[in-house]
Amino acid sequence: MFKEGLLDKILRGIKKLIPRSVFDFFAPMYHATLAYAGALIYGFPSRTMKVIGVTGTKGKSTVTYLISQILEANGNEVAAIGSLGYKIKDKEWPNTLKMTMPGRFRLQRFLREAKRAGCKYVVLEVTSEGIKQKRHLGISFDCAVFTNLHKEHLESHGSFENYYQAKQELFKKTQNIHVVNAEDKYADLFGNFSAKHKIFFGLTKGDLVAHGVKSSSEGTSFELYGTEFNTHLAGEFNVMNCLAALAVGAMYKIDLPTMKPVLESIKFISGRMEFVQREPFGVVVDYAHTPESLIQVYQTLGQQMANGKWQMAKNEKEGHKPSTISHKLICVLGAAGGGRDKWKRQEFGRIAAECCDEIILTDEDPYDENPDEILNQIESGFSSQTLNSKLETLNYTKILDRREAIKTALTFAQEGDTVIITGKGSETSMAVAGGKKIPWSDRDVVRELLHLIFEVK
Repeated sequence: MFKEGLLDKILRGIKKLIPRSVFDFFAPMYHATLAYAGALIYGFPSRTMKVIGVTGTKGKSTVTYLISQILEANGNEVAAIGSLGYKIKDKEWPNTLKMTMPGRFRLQRFLREAKRAGCKYVVLEVTSEGIKQKRHLGISFDCAVFTNLHKEHLESHGSFENYYQAKQELFKKTQNIHVVNAEDKYADLFGNFSAKHKIFFGLTKGDLVAHGVKSSSEGTSFELYGTEFNTHLAGEFNVMNCLAALAVGAMYKIDLPTMKPVLESIKFISGRMEFVQREPFGVVVDYAHTPESLIQVYQTLGQQMANGKWQMAKNEKEGHKPSTISHKLICVLGAAGGGRDKWKRQEFGRIAAECCDEIILTDEDPYDENPDEILNQIESGFSSQTLNSKLETLNYTKILDRREAIKTALTFAQEGDTVIITGKGSETSMAVAGGKKIPWSDRDVVRELLHLIFEVK
């Protein structure tokens, strides 16, 4: 549905003919004109549907998915669009564009198809880059959701202030419902815009506050206004994602007991803390692409393994046979795509060195940048002064071929270990030099390699 068309080629050709400085000056007008032209051509389809925009640095994909599941389970016809893929009622297909929020004409065409299919709701991931390019114009948003805010895309936006101001545009444009993470330190940047209805969520403050949060190897549980939720999603960050989705459901008059079985039925979110295998060792694929999300993923998995160690120690104390299970965290780590957010790379290295027992640095989405240099920049994070005491025992290797890197990690793993592969999640391609994209799936590669490894053993 979203293949490049003649118009895309024409517009790209025109942009190449215009000097960069001239195009940058007229860019806002250019993007706005295209946005409204697309909406006009496709008949402003969003006006007859309730469009829910989800923005923030992390959690957008998960929250978008959870909201769509809640609304659909309540008997509504739903469409959704974002990095996890596209959905119109029961038809779903992957996002292969390397673009969370599609271009203006593609987006309006999607909305028209959703309208024709009879959809009442559309759940849309709204990115800062999408807003910068005015892709949100011509869309009538009924609800705006803020998940959280961290530094990202600074090369593109020029500053952190420009980055969050782009996201604020969604709340300025949405007049009916605002859903805001009250825990985030930047909550006021999004919670102070006027709206007919506002709802805040959090772990310690807000209108929806989760109590009794408990984590286990099976997931996370929490209680909300007397309703207990036992989810399969790991980590406190997923409790926050659930709260965001529950807040949206509440704004559309769906009660908590009705939403409970929906959340509890979701086994995993594709490419988001997704366990490809749990035994004899765990293998997890996750999209983590910011320092904060990397820390959360490593700490969540580390806590799960710590719980396992505690249980083994308890068993030994009670007279059971001592266990030889390993419990190491083995990470396969790339970095932000070539040319993007280079400041993250050293941070990624530092975090991995602090949290992981074995580290394998590998290629991710180099685009036109030198892949070896990207890995060198991650490696520079290992020499942080705070890590000097650990450097002597730090186990890491660099394997540029991502398939070989994953194979090495799986071969290293022993019973009780966890292999965590970050950076790509559910993505279906890898971006390399010359604007090329090669088919790629971390999940599929893991499954293929596990089959070969266990077959040989």
